[in-house]
Amino acid sequence: MVAKAGTTVEVKLPLQLREGYHVNTNAPPDPYLVPLRLTWESGPITVAEIVYPKPEFHKVDFFAGQLPIFTGRFELLTRFKVPASIQPGLVNVAGKLRYQACNDRMCLAPKTVDLTLPVSVSR
Repeated sequence: MVAKAGTTVEVKLPLQLREGYHVNTNAPPDPYLVPLRLTWESGPITVAEIVYPKPEFHKVDFFAGQLPIFTGRFELLTRFKVPASIQPGLVNVAGKLRYQACNDRMCLAPKTVDLTLPVSVSR
């Protein structure tokens, strides 16, 4: 990604789930459900906002209402603040994506994936 010092930039993280699988939203209605969570480490480039898509609603046996989930192909959007004082050059922003994939019969073990976003900063 290319970013200019003193601006806010948007980065989309495209995700694709296997057919028949879903992940919980970032704010599941039950504390026992593992939320989808995207986090970025603080550094010279900081997070202004992370935007999750609108969920689908799905009926499952273990939950009384409709469960908000993400399925198929979707994107997570992060808005980063690039300070005016940052030096031009390459900055790697480290992040993590935590999720638990489930189908209608079972859930897989929760996973955390390490992410690295290379940012080329210019004036």
